[in-house]
Order: sequence, then structure tokens, then C-alpha cells
Amino acid sequence: MKDILRERNVLRKQVPSLGAERERNNLYPVFMKVKNLNILIVGGGNVAEEKLHFLTKSSPNAKVVMVAPMFREQTIALAKKYCVTLITDRYKETYLEGRHFVIATTDNPEVNIQVWEDCRRQAKLVNVADNPPYCDFYMGGIVTKGNVKVAISTNGKSPTTAKRLRQFFEDVIPENIDGLVKNLNVFRKTIKGDFEQKVETLNEFTKGLIEKKEV
Repeated sequence: MKDILRERNVLRKQVPSLGAERERNNLYPVFMKVKNLNILIVGGGNVAEEKLHFLTKSSPNAKVVMVAPMFREQTIALAKKYCVTLITDRYKETYLEGRHFVIATTDNPEVNIQVWEDCRRQAKLVNVADNPPYCDFYMGGIVTKGNVKVAISTNGKSPTTAKRLRQFFEDVIPENIDGLVKNLNVFRKTIKGDFEQKVETLNEFTKGLIEKKEV
């Protein structure tokens, strides 16, 4: 914890303040029920395996199809563990049929751009790995503690920063927070009154979670 805070302070000193010129992250975060969606990953190399690993780690019930001329042994093992279908073939536009969003990870820029163009024509969401201009969405850092999930985005600027923030929040957010969430869910059902009254009661009840303790 102290090491992370020390590293954060060092970074603050090294990075100059941008003042009024500071960029703003305009991305809209959503949490998708991927068990209800069909996902296509184009590629079978290291990047494809990395995307599959983090996808299945966050959503073990994700339905994924991967298309590539060959797959790594680790990818094959991961596919057997989860709901992943491997198709040994080169990418064709027909593989987009029925897919809700697509991730292109090949080491061939022409193939990746072709996937992007095909998805654009068919109004499908697409992410071309490590190529922000060809992304409709980013796969950011994720922290999961039971029912609590925190997603982190740097607007495609710095995956390393997202990684560090993920490590920071994993240390800061207590493991027992899931118990608190479940208890609050039960408590919420017992509150009387209209929606505004319930929100006010819950806000008052949970205020102590963010108030700083006096030293």
C-alpha cells in the first residue's frame, strides 16, 4: 500500500500539470451481461490469449468464438475451461454473423483494418487491439470483489497506468465489501417510503464509508 502511494507521488512530481488544457475522458462506462452476447476474437496469438484471459476472468460465462489459422497451447487450454469455440481458419466477413461485438488482435494490420471496416458496415462494435482510432470500446483494468466491480479507463492512453490503478484499488478495497453490499441489499428492501426517501436513507446510512476519520 505504502509503495503504491509512494509511486503515485513520484509520478505526480514527474508529470507537469496541464491546467485548462487537460484532456477529458468522454467514454461512457457500461457493464455488459456477456452471457447474453456473442463475442468474436479474431487472432490466436499472445494478444488474443491476453484478451480472452481477462474476458473470461471477469466473466467466466462469456460466450466467445475465436478465429485464427493457429492457436497457442495455452489458448486451447483456456478455451476448454470456458465457453470458448476455436475455429482454425483465416478471417472471413461471414464470421461476423450473429456477433454482438468483435475484438481484432492479429499481427497483420491489413486484416485488423478489414475487420474494422466489415464491422462498420454491419453496425457491430469492434475493438482493434492497441489501435485506439479503430476502437468503439476499450477493455480497461478491472477490479472484482464479489458483487463489487470497478472498471478503469485511461482513454486508451496508458494501459500501464490502468494496471497500476487496478493494483491500487485491489489493495484499498477490502475483501469483506461484498458482505456489506449484500447486507445493504437486504436493508434496502426493508426501507419504507418512496424512491427519494429510500435513496436519502441509504445515503445517510452509507455516508460513513467515505467520510475521513479525524486524526
